[in-house]
Amino acid sequence: MTEATAMTEASPIPAAPTPPAKQHLPDAQTVTQVTHWTDRLFSFRVTRPQSLRFRSGEFVMIGLMGDNGKPLLRAYSIASPAWDEELEFYSIKVPDGPLTSKLQHIQPGDEIILRPKPVGTLVHDALLPGKRLWFLATGTGLAPFASLMREPETYEKYDQIIMMHTCREVAELEYGRQLVESLKDDPLIGEMVGDKLIYYPTTTREPFIRMGRVTDNLSSGKVFADLGLPPMNPAEDRAMVCGSLAFNVDVKAILEGFGLREGANSEPQEFVVEKAFVGDGI
Repeated sequence: MTEATAMTEASPIPAAPTPPAKQHLPDAQTVTQVTHWTDRLFSFRVTRPQSLRFRSGEFVMIGLMGDNGKPLLRAYSIASPAWDEELEFYSIKVPDGPLTSKLQHIQPGDEIILRPKPVGTLVHDALLPGKRLWFLATGTGLAPFASLMREPETYEKYDQIIMMHTCREVAELEYGRQLVESLKDDPLIGEMVGDKLIYYPTTTREPFIRMGRVTDNLSSGKVFADLGLPPMNPAEDRAMVCGSLAFNVDVKAILEGFGLREGANSEPQEFVVEKAFVGDGI
């Protein structure tokens, strides 16, 4: 054996280094779909933890790792119904928002953090039985109602469901419009929905078939006249509210003017307000 042969046998060529394993986020779920509706709005779907149980209308904390290496989390209403095998969320894009400046760039296959502890007040258990249920929302405040409009219990409990949704521009209504239009053909709840669901979208800036804020259309009585419904009353009407803090305060005052009382999980009444809604600062 030559010296060169001995060195070759004694010194095998080192194997290529193993690439580092992908760092999984804590409480990670995988993004399965992303849809950008406008330059300010997007929705996305993620895998659902097998152990997660929630009531349609509730929210969870979701997010990404921040630049400091710590989780950056915000409250997001689950837009999908409790029976869905995945979780859907509907979000605004804020260019300098701590979370959405990063979240808006997620792609299928990416991971997000999802803390599986759902809570919230926009649930059927927080309302007394009634005849009509009003969903009152601005912008991405539609999200919990996207869940509740796909929940069979909604149609079992009420004769009519009115979805009032206001945005600045027509394009910002598209997520809700497509969802509502799909419900009558939904194989699970289509027959239940029937003609029970009434959609009342409006804009505040761009001209549209209907315009005006939710607050103005309620207080002026325009929505009741347009839909041929009596003004709200505590014997028949129930309401859920989700929007900016100012919107919530204004709508609460209007509903109380109709005689409705604010309820909670522990004390059901005629209306509830989602206090954890995340607005334009995310």
